[in-house]
Amino acid sequence: MKRREFLCFGAAFAASFPSVASGSGMPSSQRRLAGFAPLKVKRISIEVGASHPFRAFHLSDTHIVRADATDNDPRKVQLAANRLPYMGFGEHYLSEAVNLARSEKALLLHTGDMIDFVSNANLKLAGLIYGSDDWFAAPGNHEFSRYVGEAKEDAVYKAGSWNRVQASWPNDLAFASRIVNGVNFVAFDNVYYSVAPDVVAKLEKEVEKGLPIVLMCHVPFYVPKFYAHNMERTKGVCSYLAGTPDELIDKWCGRHDFPEGEEWRDRAVQQRPDKATKEFLKYLKSQPLIKAVLAGHCHEYWAERLTPTAVQYTAPATYRGECTAICFS
Repeated sequence: MKRREFLCFGAAFAASFPSVASGSGMPSSQRRLAGFAPLKVKRISIEVGASHPFRAFHLSDTHIVRADATDNDPRKVQLAANRLPYMGFGEHYLSEAVNLARSEKALLLHTGDMIDFVSNANLKLAGLIYGSDDWFAAPGNHEFSRYVGEAKEDAVYKAGSWNRVQASWPNDLAFASRIVNGVNFVAFDNVYYSVAPDVVAKLEKEVEKGLPIVLMCHVPFYVPKFYAHNMERTKGVCSYLAGTPDELIDKWCGRHDFPEGEEWRDRAVQQRPDKATKEFLKYLKSQPLIKAVLAGHCHEYWAERLTPTAVQYTAPATYRGECTAICFS
């Protein structure tokens, strides 16, 4: 992508929402963003066994919010207008992070929700962004969301947008690997709190390469301290973590009385791990070559050990003006 094209595209968009750009009508918690507070970069080091140290910027949950007449869908335009005051600064902070990564000659990693929902404008910009720099990315649930939470989101629902999203993506959505300085980055899809049955077999082939592995996915996996933190944050409703043990999910205090056909709205139904996900976690914890897991989804930074050899690092949300810079060694 040409820099001039990106700037003109963004300027035209900002001009079409003058009230948001000025901060009027915005919740007080968001008004600080109207003046574009400086990007917060948390710098960490992860020792994985790289052949040479290198830098990467880990971003997640940018939530680009765009829609226009090309979708021929007024609902999407209204959805963008409704969500813009909360998510609309992701583009600015993404640009800040990308510029900083360029200056530091760093790899760009994204763990999902680059866009907020499926629209022509969102996918066009995502394609431009991913085509402009050296990116490696895992998908998020919002990559396939058509109107944000209005329907049961499962494999069938995801398939309806898969090809459109893939056309804008820098690597395979389902499973992809890339070696950087002797480190094997492996990105995979777990956007609905589950891992596909074939992921273990694919990961086994990556392990056979004998290189240290850094996994990338959208939804973090269950770890005790993050679980307790999220349960307190949601007042006991859910953990927003994949692979949460059944005995803990059984105690969640969310609604369990949805009518037939609407059971998917129950967080305990949405987030309960299936057999393939449990088997994946068992395999994960047995593999010493897996050195780190990078995730997103929860919109805040968290680091906690997941396996004997791997710490899970959850990135903060880009739209909130935060990201993580990692020195891999």
